[in-house]
Amino acid sequence: MRFFISTRVFLGACLALISGGGGAAMAAPQPWEMGMQPPVTPIAHMITNFHDMLLVIITAIVALVVILLLTVIVRFNARANPVPNKFTHNTVLEVLWTAIPIIILVIIAIPSFKLVYAEHQVVDADMTIKATGHQWYWSYEYPDDGIAFDAFLVDDADLPAGAPRLLATDNHVVVPVDTKVRVLVTASPEDVIHSWAMPAFGIKMDAVPGRLNETWFRAEKEGVYYGQCSELCGVNHGFMPITVEVVSKDRYQVWLKRARKEFAADDEGPGKNDEGPGGAVLAASMASGR
Repeated sequence: MRFFISTRVFLGACLALISGGGGAAMAAPQPWEMGMQPPVTPIAHMITNFHDMLLVIITAIVALVVILLLTVIVRFNARANPVPNKFTHNTVLEVLWTAIPIIILVIIAIPSFKLVYAEHQVVDADMTIKATGHQWYWSYEYPDDGIAFDAFLVDDADLPAGAPRLLATDNHVVVPVDTKVRVLVTASPEDVIHSWAMPAFGIKMDAVPGRLNETWFRAEKEGVYYGQCSELCGVNHGFMPITVEVVSKDRYQVWLKRARKEFAADDEGPGKNDEGPGGAVLAASMASGR
């Protein structure tokens, strides 16, 4: 039972003590949203900038192709050219349609390689969190602080005001703002592949049984951020959310002091106890066929 506390008590305490109310951001999918979520980490900024650059390039390519097609349709049809021109090749044109795509690919490759390199350079991390995927919930460990807990979907009946349905969890991953966080991602040995994804952070890392993958983030803005498992993992795949709460460093120390008491790790570790509010949510979800 030590890994679970009342959903209402925990969320109420976090909102009152940690989030501090006004001014906190919330990143979650929005109705009719066309673009990506606002980035709040260096990697997410790089991904957004790379996306915007590609959008300009592919728009220009599409416009050029449309213009060429229209030119061919209008100027080189049978009515406009009853006697067709006879030629076999055009050296200048052939050089251009070979050189220009190469230049475009080089322009794309340079920021692409920089982004891939930055995503995998997990050096000088200030703290480490381990996320383990289970069917169908996440468990978390703070190995440097002896903290371990499970995070289950909050049932509709217990959903706090303002929390997004199917994205809120009973326990939040809490991290301090402007802190480089190493995230170790895996799945329990007897489980299947999951994926720890947080769009506002620019993270999507597979959780593979028996394998430890690594990523990182540094959140630049306080708030509550939502993600989901992004690897099809079974009947309750759509009910496996992720909630990360970014707080000030002072508030993080307050949370950490309380969490060391509430979530003190034991030999079993997280994910071993199916009792408590989170276990009830999981049991009800499985019973309803979700």
